[in-house]
Parts: sequence; structure tokens; C-alpha cells
Amino acid sequence: MKAVISKECMGDRNCNKLCPEVFEYDEDQLLSIVKFDEIPKHLEAVVRQAAAECGANAITIEE
Repeated sequence: MKAVISKECMGDRNCNKLCPEVFEYDEDQLLSIVKFDEIPKHLEAVVRQAAAECGANAITIEE
């Protein structure tokens, strides 16, 4: 599974708070980024939760 963050990211950092193991805030771009090309299996559920709770719908899950 992969997670992608679009330019629609509002930078509210909710995903970073929910799953700091996967999401990180980029101060230069003023948006969150994904630390992994492939999401580790044990973190897939929380990444799906972050995508569902994203206010900007900026996180896309690719199977």
C-alpha cells in the first residue's frame, strides 16, 4: 500500500499527530509528506484513518 499527499494539503498536521511514524511536516513546502514509498503493514490501518480524517482530502491510498 502507498499513501500520497496532494498539493491540496492544508498543513494542519492532523496526519502528523495521528501517525508521526509515517507523516512528517515539511517546513519548506508547508505541507505534510509521507516518509515511506511503501507503508509498513502494521501502520496501514492508522494511515487509512489519517486519509479518512483529512479535512482537505489530500491523502490518497494506492493499493
